[in-house]
Amino acid sequence: MYTTCQLTAAHFLHPLLSRSLFIFSFLGIFLFNRLSDSFSLYFSLRAMKPSAEFVEHGISQENLKRVSRTTMLKLAYQSLGVIYGDLSISPLYVYKTTFSGKLSLQENDEEIFGVLSFIFWTITLIALFKYIFIVLLADDNGEGGNFALYSLLCRHAGLSILPNQQDAEKNLSSYLTEESAETWKSSALKSFFKKHPRFRKGLFIFVLLGTCMAIGDGVLTPAISVLSAVSGIKLKIAELHENYVIITSCIILVGLFSLQHHGTHRVAFMFAPVVISWLLCLTGIGVYNIFRWNSHVYRALSPIYMLKFLTSTRVEGWLSLGGVVLSITGVEAMFANLGHFSPLSIKMAFTFLVYPSLVLAYMGEAAYLSKHHEDIQRSFYKAIPEAVFWPVFIVATFAAVVGSQAVISATFSIISQCCALNCFPHVRIIHTSSKIYGQIYIPEVNWLLMCLSLAVTIGLRDTNMMGHAYGLAVTTVMFVTTCLMALVMIIVWKQKIISAVSFLLLFGSLELLYIPACMFKVPEGAWIALVMSYVFMAVMYVWHYGTMKKHQFEVENKVSMNRIVSLGPSLGMVRVPGIGLVYSNLVTGIPAVFGHFVTNLPAFHQVLVFVCIKSVQVPYVSEKEQLLIGRVGPKECGMYQCFLRYGYKDLQQENYNFENRLVSRLVQFVETEEESASKARADCCAEFGNSDAETFDFSVHSITLPDQEGDSVKSAHDIQVMTSGIRHVESFVLKDESLHILRAKESGVTYVLGHSYAKAKKSSSIFKKFVIDAVYAFLSKNCREPNILMNVPPTSLLEVGMVYYV
Repeated sequence: MYTTCQLTAAHFLHPLLSRSLFIFSFLGIFLFNRLSDSFSLYFSLRAMKPSAEFVEHGISQENLKRVSRTTMLKLAYQSLGVIYGDLSISPLYVYKTTFSGKLSLQENDEEIFGVLSFIFWTITLIALFKYIFIVLLADDNGEGGNFALYSLLCRHAGLSILPNQQDAEKNLSSYLTEESAETWKSSALKSFFKKHPRFRKGLFIFVLLGTCMAIGDGVLTPAISVLSAVSGIKLKIAELHENYVIITSCIILVGLFSLQHHGTHRVAFMFAPVVISWLLCLTGIGVYNIFRWNSHVYRALSPIYMLKFLTSTRVEGWLSLGGVVLSITGVEAMFANLGHFSPLSIKMAFTFLVYPSLVLAYMGEAAYLSKHHEDIQRSFYKAIPEAVFWPVFIVATFAAVVGSQAVISATFSIISQCCALNCFPHVRIIHTSSKIYGQIYIPEVNWLLMCLSLAVTIGLRDTNMMGHAYGLAVTTVMFVTTCLMALVMIIVWKQKIISAVSFLLLFGSLELLYIPACMFKVPEGAWIALVMSYVFMAVMYVWHYGTMKKHQFEVENKVSMNRIVSLGPSLGMVRVPGIGLVYSNLVTGIPAVFGHFVTNLPAFHQVLVFVCIKSVQVPYVSEKEQLLIGRVGPKECGMYQCFLRYGYKDLQQENYNFENRLVSRLVQFVETEEESASKARADCCAEFGNSDAETFDFSVHSITLPDQEGDSVKSAHDIQVMTSGIRHVESFVLKDESLHILRAKESGVTYVLGHSYAKAKKSSSIFKKFVIDAVYAFLSKNCREPNILMNVPPTSLLEVGMVYYV
């Protein structure tokens, strides 16, 4: 039965693969000719409108024009130590993993040349054409990664998963979309997603899958890189026991993760010389092997050798392509780490150094293998000339350590984005650079990655099995990026549908060629990538589900201002000196936590501010635009609303200056509000005359937000003065309200935070009870508390406990 299925698969796959390889060249030429003119026009227009808002945040697409050549070269130098370490060490294990199965070498060298041809065209098409030429252009205000692409789609197509969004966020400088004519293709896709919420949720889960696979890379890369490098010592010390190799690898891994707290910029300056030395070694050894063993190896760069390889090896050759895909491990880090550097610096480093070095290294190793078939499982170290073996071994070991830095830095960025979008439990995020805003360090994630890497190294003890898992994770992430890029081309860039389809066919078909080959390796180690990604995905989805359920409970149980006012006399409610900051996720209404608080303790502060911390679908929000102030209820109540807005790359952690900033904005709000009202009264007086003006009532109209029960939230820009009566109104003294706020500040500021617990309703299913009462409760108890994330002084903290039945 197995033999029959195997032959059927061979007859089916062979013509399909042959035709797909023939159309690659045609599609590539068509795609890049089609896109070059439109992209150049699009981005030239985009460059004419640089934004100065993000200069203080670090390097972004907009401020690249302002940086000097020296800074650009410096960033390119740093990118070698952070981004390209993973990609540059792939020659250690690519040929070894590719020929680890039933695939054997024949005397005519067609298998070796076929694998080399696949490696060359995979690096050229995916790493160079796809990522360097196209994907790096799809930045979100200088940020990259799958979540950045998803954020672009959310803003342009209304796919946001965040519950408390407002129209005012569209006025943010980083939120503004490109002014381009809407096409029928983009309109059709937008309407499709709006009409079918299930597809919006499916797209979100699809993005989570790619994100979790990328996090799995952060576990597998250090393990396979370090173990592959250290294993080379067994060539010189054959009697060395394998346990010593494993112990040495574990010690190096512990040292690597212990360095992460120093920050990306310091690590980059330490690691960049290592990567440069390693790339120069690859270049030198590759050139030596080409001229020493087979100077005609360049012929294998022809795509014809790929067809010959598939024709002669059939299914076994196709399954071996899971090892070929390891040659592009690390290309996703170029995009994910975009916020740490700049697109131009990344392109410079790859085009002028990394790409030619890797091509020469793989050609040299293939030339050596063509004369030494028996050394296939240790070909890299065997191909090193005897005189330079030990220096190259030392550099290779250091390069393997550096190679892990790219995915570790990318994992930190991914987790930070997930936390901001309510897709991961809150963790401590530390910004390690005062100059480049995107460089961060997350202690909990760092030590988790270390423990998992050690477990994989000790448990598997085999780089071939690690390579199978690694290949599956890499191909899945790249395919998710390809699909999102196709949507971005239509919805965001407004490109013709033929361009997006060509992009999807060219790169998607190539990646789909590799994914099934990797899936067949599940029993041989690829299951590790699936297990880790599904565990991370379950954690993310449960956290997002529980957070959305809690928000839904808050919306359904919010308290109206009329009820708070009516309860005042019956409860004997009093106002105490000071400013009270009540934190909530609601954009309208009084949170249920505050109603629970005043019912049990009928007293609150003279000045009450409801603070809503919001995440916006942009990477950064400038400091000038972070705070948005409004009024809640009548003016005499002294209650305000503050929206504290962050991007998904911002550090949601306030320092001691937040209180002063808030008070300053409150005073500015009330003064601007009264000035606008006074000016409107003066205009009415001029229109009706001084004698008539005394008979008119000037009242401020409050803007009532949707789903709000009597709660008035008023912005200084939304004030409208209208005449509604025939009676004289005494003017409000501006100084009184401002002084009232300042005196309250002198009395102290109290932070009122809800310490809520989510529990499933009694009528809920057993599965929902397990998810909410067990999994979500466990994650909530073990994540960072909100008061720690916001640096709330313990002496000023007041927590209100409450149970949410969801």
